[in-house]
Amino acid sequence: MFDFRLTVFYTVATRLSFTKAAEEINISQPAVSKHIRELEYELKTQLFVRKGNSIEMTPSGKLLLQYVEKLRSINRDFEFELNGLEEIKKGHLKIGSSTTIAQYVLPELLAKFNQYYPQIRIELIVNNSEKISGLLEKNKIDMGFVEGKMQSISFTYEPFRKDEIVLVTSAKNRIKKLLSIEDLYHYEFVTREIGSGTQEYIEDAFRRHGYRYGDLQTVIDLGSSEAMKNYLIHSKAFAFLSVSSVFHEVKNNLLQVIDIDSFSIPREFYSMVQTGEQSPIVELFLKTISHN
Repeated sequence: MFDFRLTVFYTVATRLSFTKAAEEINISQPAVSKHIRELEYELKTQLFVRKGNSIEMTPSGKLLLQYVEKLRSINRDFEFELNGLEEIKKGHLKIGSSTTIAQYVLPELLAKFNQYYPQIRIELIVNNSEKISGLLEKNKIDMGFVEGKMQSISFTYEPFRKDEIVLVTSAKNRIKKLLSIEDLYHYEFVTREIGSGTQEYIEDAFRRHGYRYGDLQTVIDLGSSEAMKNYLIHSKAFAFLSVSSVFHEVKNNLLQVIDIDSFSIPREFYSMVQTGEQSPIVELFLKTISHN
């Protein structure tokens, strides 16, 4: 029931890219541009400023985004109500999640779920993807959320959220909006500790393009995305971070996303369960998050 043009606007606003928005909602880039032009015509205001290969939201765009987020929340509430909330459910759900998903994606989903099913107790265990898989295999959790799939017939994976690892620096850092991979080796970087799932994605992406991520000028290794973001805000360094983790900082002009020519690191977040029939509570939770 959510207006498709607002869906297009929201996707462009959160990805800050017409191209990436088109890929995510599976329409052409000209179609994305058409929907945005129609919205701008109807609202009689400009929503985005095009700056070369990048875009920025205007004050009108930022205001519209605030209201679209409220509308999305109302729409989700309606869908939850419509999808069988007439009976009270009880029980206990143990969820395992990798760090990025646990910090930046799940809290909203868990809060919504708890709002409608307050008698279902949820326990969230945070660890890396490998540990989460081990806990699920040993039946110590009911389901998991991870940043990549293992090759195992023991688990069933379903993509539930698109993500991208992006290059980020302080909004105060005056830098070209489009860099080459070679340019990166002239700047200082903040990196995650060895063993991070995000770090592995980055290293693989560099390897596929014939470069070594380990050759970047690393000034400090930090153990969390929050620490990395706060360091970046107060420095001229760069880092690769999940776009899900930097949305609010970019929106509030604390950080900026820098595009890299012919280089991107898209990925999917997955839910994972043991292969076979699931408990009613797991099925209920999976159904609930499918509406977000």
